[in-house]
Amino acid sequence: MLRQNPILDLSTEEQYMLGSYTLEKISQYLSYTDEVVVAPELIPSEIVQYAEQIDFAAPVKPQTAVQHVIEGLRRYQVHTAHPGYYGLYNPRPNFMGIMADTITAAFNPQLAAWSHAPLAVEIENYVLRELAVQFGYPRDVADGTFTTGGAEANMTAVLTALSYHFPKYATDGLAALEKPPILYASEESHHSLVKAARSCGLGTNSIRSIRTNDSLQMDIDALLEQIRIDRAQGFAPFLIIATAGTTGAGAIDPLMDIAAIAEHEQMWLHVDAAYGGAIVLDSEMSYHVDGIQQADSIAFDAHKWLSVPMGAGMYFTRHSRILNETFRITADYMPKEGGELHTIDPYTHSIQWSRRFIGLKLYLSLATAGWEGYRAVLRHQIEMGKRFREELMRSGWTVANDTVLPVICFLDQEAWERNDQHFALIVNQHVLSTGKVWLSVFTIHGVPTLRACFTNYDTSEQNMKELIHLLNEARSLYYSQRAHV
Repeated sequence: MLRQNPILDLSTEEQYMLGSYTLEKISQYLSYTDEVVVAPELIPSEIVQYAEQIDFAAPVKPQTAVQHVIEGLRRYQVHTAHPGYYGLYNPRPNFMGIMADTITAAFNPQLAAWSHAPLAVEIENYVLRELAVQFGYPRDVADGTFTTGGAEANMTAVLTALSYHFPKYATDGLAALEKPPILYASEESHHSLVKAARSCGLGTNSIRSIRTNDSLQMDIDALLEQIRIDRAQGFAPFLIIATAGTTGAGAIDPLMDIAAIAEHEQMWLHVDAAYGGAIVLDSEMSYHVDGIQQADSIAFDAHKWLSVPMGAGMYFTRHSRILNETFRITADYMPKEGGELHTIDPYTHSIQWSRRFIGLKLYLSLATAGWEGYRAVLRHQIEMGKRFREELMRSGWTVANDTVLPVICFLDQEAWERNDQHFALIVNQHVLSTGKVWLSVFTIHGVPTLRACFTNYDTSEQNMKELIHLLNEARSLYYSQRAHV
């Protein structure tokens, strides 16, 4: 093809050369990630200066620009692909997912209208249907949409719940409602719910933060009591949001009990299963989320435990028409081709309008790994978490959370008993300074604890033992310095 404007394009030969160079650099990074510092020192002024080295008034060669970005990313970010990264739910991306995003960028399908990208839309629909069945939804009524992440999925849940319980909300807004709507979530729930409440016009005062029990699960008695109080005071309880794998401690709320309450109170039940929902893929472990199949809607992130590149969120529902009722609009300028084929245009089915082909990264990952491949990965990580707990306790540490998920919050036994407010922070600083691992700190029952999460499919038992060694070393240093104060 004759290229009319080489300014924004490259010749076929140049494309091959730049593509080969970029892929080589990516492969080198992924092959030797364990040799980089997990969390390099970040100096804002230095990073800003590096970004601004590229002068838009003086364009550079394509390879120079790519090299500049790759080198900068190596220097200036926390490397979540490192086997020593035990932080938040940011796993190492699998290579099929990386290839999927590359293909998506090249073909650039527009998923607003079915007729513009029919295969892309149907690939996403297929993935959504198959995962909905894994969650226990009937294939013939389950519906869903891909989202940018769990935050959008949770916001979709609030919007669909409002539309379901208050039909006038979609046209007349909150002003048309006779009673103020109230939603319920545990004090350990994700803070995206706050954004959702604000964005939907409910405001943060519409959220009832329900206390948790000793295992950091939503307290059922507290939930029932709060609903009773709110009804008596003239509010309209409409939504309960349970969590399957809280961000901090990996706690799974008692879904069966909450589902029974939602049914009795005639409220919408949404389960935020952004991380822990993947456990449904393992038939031997899925009982830990029994009740999720009774939820009216579910949020799930494939870019967490399923290890695809960000972002790949999903919203599922067992109400086949609710997405259409919540988001359907008509626009004269949108393509009409295919209208007679009884298809659904994605822009009428979600918050988004124009969007990229999110589902391909999961489609290709499942196509090559299959359900069984993912089960093996999940079981490996759960087993790693189990072994880590055992090694910690053998070394005199106390595990502070109770979950089957590979999320471990822990503290030295003496520090836990003394309610030490400094131990976790100081020990974590020392461990991070080695450049070999990255941990986070999470407060449980008023005490800061160290938090390790096994989400990298390349993290080995040797990596785990190195972490134990670094922790024991940092603990010894902490008490040694404390003795001299």
